[in-house]
Amino acid sequence: MKLPKEITNGFLIFLGIGIYFLLMNVLGLADLFYLRTLNVFFIFYGVNRTMQMNLHEGETNFVTNAVSAMTTSVVGVSMSVFGLLVYSYARGGDAYVRTLSEAFMFGGNPSVPTYCICLLFEGLASSVIVTLMMMLYWNNKYAAD
Repeated sequence: MKLPKEITNGFLIFLGIGIYFLLMNVLGLADLFYLRTLNVFFIFYGVNRTMQMNLHEGETNFVTNAVSAMTTSVVGVSMSVFGLLVYSYARGGDAYVRTLSEAFMFGGNPSVPTYCICLLFEGLASSVIVTLMMMLYWNNKYAAD
């Protein structure tokens, strides 16, 4: 059985983000918050790939493609946040998250679930933005009526 392209491309987003952050950690660049924001390019890649596959299959319905693109990005972001949850607990739980939050947007001492839920909401917001941007980019390829 072949997996749907949304799950496959979402998994590619997860792999890209995971490898990127692990590489940043190995190189000692994990504390540079502006490098963390570059993960949005992996979401762009996965969503763009899904949209190209849809066009190649002859799917030109705007709404269907928007749902497909959104599903791809939500799968990728959700898997990435779950990966961070597992990785955070493997690295020490709340103590590890405190080191992350010092250089990021959180104040106080967030717990691992709090940190992951906040990143999930941020990721979902970026998913919506990326989907809208990609739909605008590919707009001339889809039937509007």
